[in-house]
Amino acid sequence: MDKNTVWAIALSTVVIGTFMVLQATVFAPQRQNGAAAAEQPAAISADALPGNSQGAAPVLIASSDAEEAVSEQTLTIVTDKIKAVFTNRGGDIIGYELLNHVDTDTNKGVEMADNISAFNRACAVSFGDANGAMINDLFSVEQPDANTVLFTKRYNGYTFGKRYTFIPGEYMFKLEVLMHSDEGTVSLNTNNAAYTIRTAPQVGPHYNPRMNRYDSRMFITFDGNKKKYVQVGTKQFKSYKRDYVWAGIAGKYFEELFIPEKPETMAGEAYYSSRTEVGDYANAQAFFTRKPFSGTDMADTYYVYFGPRNETDLRLYNTAQANGWQLENVKLDESLQGYGWLGWLEKILKWVLERLYKVVHNWGVAIIVMTILLKLAMFPLTRQQSLGTLKMQALQPKITELQTKYKDNPQKLQAETAKLYKDNGYNPMSGCLPMLFQFLIIFAMYDLFNNYFEFRGASFIPGWIPDLSTGDSVYTFQRDIPLISSFLGNSLRILPIIYLASQLLYGKITMVGGTAAGAGSSAGQMKFMMYGMPLIFFFLFYNAPSGLLLYWTVSNIIQMGQQLIINKFMQQKKAEIAAQAGQFKIVKKGKKR
Repeated sequence: MDKNTVWAIALSTVVIGTFMVLQATVFAPQRQNGAAAAEQPAAISADALPGNSQGAAPVLIASSDAEEAVSEQTLTIVTDKIKAVFTNRGGDIIGYELLNHVDTDTNKGVEMADNISAFNRACAVSFGDANGAMINDLFSVEQPDANTVLFTKRYNGYTFGKRYTFIPGEYMFKLEVLMHSDEGTVSLNTNNAAYTIRTAPQVGPHYNPRMNRYDSRMFITFDGNKKKYVQVGTKQFKSYKRDYVWAGIAGKYFEELFIPEKPETMAGEAYYSSRTEVGDYANAQAFFTRKPFSGTDMADTYYVYFGPRNETDLRLYNTAQANGWQLENVKLDESLQGYGWLGWLEKILKWVLERLYKVVHNWGVAIIVMTILLKLAMFPLTRQQSLGTLKMQALQPKITELQTKYKDNPQKLQAETAKLYKDNGYNPMSGCLPMLFQFLIIFAMYDLFNNYFEFRGASFIPGWIPDLSTGDSVYTFQRDIPLISSFLGNSLRILPIIYLASQLLYGKITMVGGTAAGAGSSAGQMKFMMYGMPLIFFFLFYNAPSGLLLYWTVSNIIQMGQQLIINKFMQQKKAEIAAQAGQFKIVKKGKKR
């Protein structure tokens, strides 16, 4: 990899690192603790439950004032996709396991209800705005069938309830927040809000921002036309005062989205939080506030997606026939990581990669094959760039002479320099264009390999690289290594070491060829490029996804072979230039005679 490419990678790394640092913001006020802002008489059950709630709006009816003792309990609903665990304390979710996506740290399904505590649970409700404490009362439980559960709680003059409904084959479930007044009109209005509902405190798998520098948490909203991403920093509690048709929290590979059936009932304000409530593990949580309500019956429906952040599952909700809820044009795929300004190139590379995978049936092998094809396709550009560098070196003495001669006349200097280039058949862009194309490829490959869902859990070499979305690991130290573990972690990774060795060797070959540094480069600069930059990249990319490092390492190895060919070609060209210069001198002497 030549000097300009290295600087391009360095620049991209600095930009990404700076962006991550700027995510941090000031502390937010801490949430109030204590009981819910309502009276808490004993709970009663509901004996009138409507039939299929996909038809008429469901009404929760309290049938009796008879009180009954309610004990704390949990229950579980399992489908082919998920395992949801509920508590009747608040009628909340305390476990939500994705059965088809394994968390390699626990060897179980990915846990979407992460960081659950006694004062923060998934789908918990608080009366009023997001600053209120969640309802922590014991609810009565009814389970009319294997995929439905209803939680109810009798308050002063009305019954409050939450009903969850699941469908096999779906990561999305339906959550209904219900209220029935026993004695006429009831008003739910605390701090200009009826209630606030929330996602889980964290999105699984367990997230360590210090070690998982290639992952993040973001708050996402979509207003029907445009999506909005807000990177969640640390120790935040911020409001988002815009209308939305759906919103939620997303990690790199999984997300939790709330889709209100009637967006107009929402208060036009949501919140996102990254406060630390349990140990040193920060939340990444969204809160959704409902407008004040006054009436006898309330039936709010939310479609809730706790699942993978991939195109295959999210696009199901654009077509009614493709999903069990018959939702249409919801555009959940807008929550996918954007392709950015190089989207066209990423889509091409993704298309090629997927076609190669269908042939070789191994994502690691597909990466290697695509890298080879890319380097072969780019070799003529690399060769042309080296030839341009050689011509520039040959012209450098004449350019220096012109700079001295016309130092006080910039216009004349520019004209004479252009004439010199033209007379010698040199195009200054011949070195820039190949470098620009390589620069674009590097950025596109970084975005693709760092966010591609199919790499998650994809094995390249079992026992060494079992997951292309994470760093490889051959050994884990049981104790922290001073000054190292805090930055690199405790895993011994071989792929970054191979990458470093290939980068150093490639730099050596490039320096021998005389093409990496310009005529004005100092020995110190050359040594820094040869040794300093590879070492910097080693530490920066030590915990990078192994799929990304695999691409860079294979690219270096192929470039070494190509550079040897280029070096031989350059030596021949240098000999030709020297021979032409010797002939020119002889002719001049002959003319003098």
